[in-house]
Amino acid sequence: MLDINFAQLFIAFLVLVFSLTVHESAHAWTADRLGDPTGRILGRVSLNPVVHVDPVGTILFPLLAMITHLPLIGWAKPVPVAPWNLKNYRRDFLFIAAAGPASNLLLAVGFALVLRVVTVAPGAIGQVNVQAPLAMLAAFALQVNLLLAVFNMIPIPPLDGGSVLAGLLPSRMAKSFDTLRPYGFLLLYVLMFTGGLTYLVLPPYQLLLSWLH
Repeated sequence: MLDINFAQLFIAFLVLVFSLTVHESAHAWTADRLGDPTGRILGRVSLNPVVHVDPVGTILFPLLAMITHLPLIGWAKPVPVAPWNLKNYRRDFLFIAAAGPASNLLLAVGFALVLRVVTVAPGAIGQVNVQAPLAMLAAFALQVNLLLAVFNMIPIPPLDGGSVLAGLLPSRMAKSFDTLRPYGFLLLYVLMFTGGLTYLVLPPYQLLLSWLH
C-alpha cells in the first residue's frame, strides 16, 4: 500500500502547476518580444494555468515521479512558435527555449530570498506561527523550481535543453540532432524507469541548491 500524504501531494501539485505556468508564460513572452506574437495571440502570455496544462507532462508524469519516488518534475503544453516571424530563427529560438528554465531559476532565487527573510522561531503558547508554513512552502517551491530548471535543460528534444543545444550546434549537426525529437519522450521514460534521470538531474540540482542555501 502506498504511503501518500494527500495534503502534501495537493500542495506539491499547486506549486508545480504555478512553476510550470510561469515557465511557459516566459517562453511566450520572450517569443513575443523577439517578433513572434503567436503565443500572445493564443493567450499563452498568462499566469492562468488552464491555458498551459498538459495532461501528460503536468499530471501523469509528476504522478509517476511521486509514485516511483523520483524528483517532482514535469512540463506544460509547449508554446507554439512561428519561425517566419523571427529575424534569426536559430538564435532567437535558443533564447525562447532558454527563457523557461531561466524563469524557474529566477523563481528559485526569489524563494531563496524569502527563506532568508522569514525567521522560524518558536511562537508563544496559544499563538499561531504563520512563518513556519511559509518557510516550508518557500523551501519546497525553491526545490521544485531548481528541479524544473535542471530537468528542462537536459539536452534531449523536445525539452528546452535540446532546443538550446540545437541552437548552439552547427546547422548540419543540429539537423541530425533534431532527428531524435520523435523519440525524446521515449528516452525520458527509459531514463526515468532505469534511474538514469536521477544521475542527470540530482548533481546539478544539489550544486545549485547549495549555492542558494
